[in-house]
Amino acid sequence: MRYLTFSAPGDTAPRLGALEGERVVALPGTLIDLIRSGGLKASGNRGEEYPVDTIRWLAPIPRPLKNVFCVGRNFLTHIEEGARARGVEVKVPAAPIFFTKAPTAVTGPFDDIPWDRSVTREVDWEAELGVIIGRTGRNIPRAAALDHVFGYTIVNDVSARDVQKHHHQFFKGKSLDGFCPIGPMVVTADELGGPQGKQITLKVNGVAKQNGNTRDMIFGVDAIIASLSHGLTLEAGDIIACGTPDGVGFARTPPEFLEDGDVMETTIEGIGAMRNRIVAHS
Repeated sequence: MRYLTFSAPGDTAPRLGALEGERVVALPGTLIDLIRSGGLKASGNRGEEYPVDTIRWLAPIPRPLKNVFCVGRNFLTHIEEGARARGVEVKVPAAPIFFTKAPTAVTGPFDDIPWDRSVTREVDWEAELGVIIGRTGRNIPRAAALDHVFGYTIVNDVSARDVQKHHHQFFKGKSLDGFCPIGPMVVTADELGGPQGKQITLKVNGVAKQNGNTRDMIFGVDAIIASLSHGLTLEAGDIIACGTPDGVGFARTPPEFLEDGDVMETTIEGIGAMRNRIVAHS
């Protein structure tokens, strides 16, 4: 199944839907409700149908219940490009590097991304596979980790590089309002198949910037879940962004950062594509 959150003309609140071809079937409740019910709430509860070109697509979980979990430096090529840009030694992590993005950073798959130029001048892109946890668990064995996945989505881990450098950590520079587009939908684990081996691409104004594959993750989805859940409860509805391949802006020669009006297209094989425009507002 392919689930999304949307609003139709006249709606006053987000709605859950299932994508069937070029139409969206409205379902009761929210995606969090559906995940917690094990998918049962979708059975036999078909509502109105809408052509996809008549709805507004929202983030599948418009306001996550907690921060979005993220994995840093999870592709060797990304580690190498970052080391070259910083003039430091290449070091491959022995364990996943975790950080988070604030829920207020989450925005829709086709929404504009606000850019406050008084806060940052170095806005960068990072295309990533997103994992939606379907079953609550702690100390999840790696062999059972994928059984805890409800589905997969796309995350663009938009980053303010100068803010990161100023604060000497990831969180603030990756949590500015609107800096976490997610979507366009969640594809259930049974429909997508295994998460490794999916092509990830990102274009800026139609020009290819990132072209990687999830098979090249240092830590696969199963290893990420096992490590993150060690002593830390993962709950149904939690979101994990799994790291980005090479091709980010700060590591290019010369460095490239987003400007007012630039459009990012973020695509993952089997899931779909997001399209987000940068809009300066100060």
